[in-house]
Amino acid sequence: MYHFTTLLSRCVQRSAVSSQINPAHRLLRMAAAALPNPGSTTANTTTTASRGYYDSAKPERSAGARVVDLRSDTVTRPGAEMRKAMSEAEVGDDVLGEDPTVNELQKLAAEMFGMEAALFVSSGTMSNLIAVMVHCRERGDEVIVGDLSHLHIYEQGGSAQLAGVHSTTVTTLPDGTFNLDQLESKIRHGFPDPHYPRSRLICVENTHNIQGGRVLPLSFLKEVRSLADKYDLKVHMDGARVMNAAVALGVSPKTILQHTHTVSVCLSKGLGSPIGTILAGPSDFISRAVRCRKALGGGMRQAGILAAAGKLSLLKMVKRLEEDHRNARTFAQALLDLSSDLFSVDMAAVETNLLRFRLCPGLSPQEFCARMSEVQPGEESALGQAVQVLMFPHYENSVRAVWHLDVSAEDTQWAIKKMQYVAAQLTKEKNKA
Repeated sequence: MYHFTTLLSRCVQRSAVSSQINPAHRLLRMAAAALPNPGSTTANTTTTASRGYYDSAKPERSAGARVVDLRSDTVTRPGAEMRKAMSEAEVGDDVLGEDPTVNELQKLAAEMFGMEAALFVSSGTMSNLIAVMVHCRERGDEVIVGDLSHLHIYEQGGSAQLAGVHSTTVTTLPDGTFNLDQLESKIRHGFPDPHYPRSRLICVENTHNIQGGRVLPLSFLKEVRSLADKYDLKVHMDGARVMNAAVALGVSPKTILQHTHTVSVCLSKGLGSPIGTILAGPSDFISRAVRCRKALGGGMRQAGILAAAGKLSLLKMVKRLEEDHRNARTFAQALLDLSSDLFSVDMAAVETNLLRFRLCPGLSPQEFCARMSEVQPGEESALGQAVQVLMFPHYENSVRAVWHLDVSAEDTQWAIKKMQYVAAQLTKEKNKA
């Protein structure tokens, strides 16, 4: 077992900077934070640092235990109504443009997002890559992205690897925005000067994953669009969770997306579809996107089976995102109410279904997540139920938890009980030290 007698004794005083995100941190800091403590000799930790927070295998379920899976909103499963819609979907060959259900989904999405046209693709990573490929038409063109953006960090550098597009980064601030002066300074001038790439595209992310589900302010998006228009650039939004942003702001998706040229919206996260993403934008953009999708191997045939789920997601699953936001805040408030030196949480930053909270210096996110996911001796008698709570170790000594349609208010209360139990055990070990 992890050696807490030394580590937890360092948690008596909370670090003055632990409740703040330093926007200057880069990937090396992220990787370092994910590494296990070098002084630990334990082999009991269930996660490793090789893939960051994605390297967290689902543990075997203990007999009779209640499992609350907060690893991601990608783990949702289609319910009975969605499965019925899929089984009854009218289908055709979508590569030929003949799948009626796909066509209906694309029309519905375009109208909902205030765009001229839309395209159903298999994933958000593919959707973002297509957007970069279409906007940056020549190899060596440049896209400006946040240094902590999903597109820059978690999509394997596909823009460079497959599209030949160069990326330059701006510092991602704690609320997911950029400094606009820094953004403007990244725009290249003097094309066709042979020394530099050509700036073509600015990418924003809403809600912002790494920064804990932060919602980009409409005023920021308006200023980014104004800057892009000034220099004849395009704005693409990685809006994997933009419906969460719309619900949090109490506005329609159109209100947010009026400030972008194109958007990628995942159907398979909080909206509950088993697969699929919508890429939307001007008609000529979508025409070129169809060609890119085919080149990337994303031409699906009788895709109406999947599109039927997507239609249900857009029509019936948006409003219920409020429940996920409420449950995330309930758990965050419970962390705060515990008044423990073990945890640090900024309630102002809990805006949607993602919660990122920090641990005291010396307490490993990997070990905390392991304890939350394991049934501890005596736990069942203490809580009245064995509980396994699955979360992801995150960067800068933090933990990420994500609420979704498969996590109810009751599940959230059980997760709170498990957190309180684990915190009590850790505190007891600290006091013994």
